[in-house]
Formats: sequence, structure tokens, C-alpha cells
Amino acid sequence: MNHATPHVGEPVHTFTQLLSATRRGARLARLLAVTELRSRGVSRELTERAELVVAELAANAVLHGRVPGRCFRLTLVIDPSAGRLRVEVSDARGDLRPLAFPADTEVDPLSTSGRGLALVAALADHWNCVPHPPSGKTVRADLLGPSPEHIVGDRRPSTAR
Repeated sequence: MNHATPHVGEPVHTFTQLLSATRRGARLARLLAVTELRSRGVSRELTERAELVVAELAANAVLHGRVPGRCFRLTLVIDPSAGRLRVEVSDARGDLRPLAFPADTEVDPLSTSGRGLALVAALADHWNCVPHPPSGKTVRADLLGPSPEHIVGDRRPSTAR
């Protein structure tokens, strides 16, 4: 389901997709997010940050939020007027909520897990977890551009030669 909502200035655009709670579904979430953001003219810097955030949150939904027979949901909310991109990943396991890492926590460099949310915290300007009725959760991350005009790149042809 894709739809644009009227908003002061440029419209807010919401992209939502249900994906299978598999490794393939997590990979597809990342690819769809990049494709959607590029098609909307979101800046390269913000798209690259979002790609990593989506990859981590989708992987967590598959690894920790999976319930057999249930999908996870990827939602992107692009708000050019506010200079904000919100990434949301909803899964079916509301009983397993992510833990916030204190900023000074070091991750074991030899560990094969435990870096995902530290990476999300480093790339996002804000992230949190909220209930997703009836029994799931949504992890959302807000990514801000340096200024509102940086969320959507300039699509006008260049006059410089």
C-alpha cells in the first residue's frame, strides 16, 4: 500500500509492504527501501543511512520477531517539509522488545551478534519501540537530513557545463 498524504509544503509519502519473515524477506525489505527512496528523490546520504537501518531492523524482525506463518511489515514515511524519514519495522513478537544500549557500551568485536541496535542508534537521530496491536511491536527510527531540502534531492537538470 502506497499513498501520499497532503501536508503543508511537499506531501508526506508513505510506503508500506508486508514481507515474509525470512532472510529473503529481510533482503527484499532493504532492496525495496532503497528503490522507493531513490524513486522519491531522497538524498543519497539519507538513502544510505536508511538502507543500513532497514537491513538491521528487518534482520532483527526475522531473527527475533518471527512467528511461524506471520509476516513483518516495512513502512517508510518520507516527510520532505520536516526533513525527516521514518523507518518502521513491525513484527509479531511484542513480548520480545529490544533493549537500548547506553552510548558508552562497547560491543565485543569477536561477537557475531549485538551490533544491530548499536548501529541503528548511531545512524538514526532517534529510535524507539512501541506496541503493534494485537500482539506485536514496531521498532521505528527517525532519520533527519541536515535541512528539509536535503531529504529530497534537487531533480532539476544542471545548467553548469
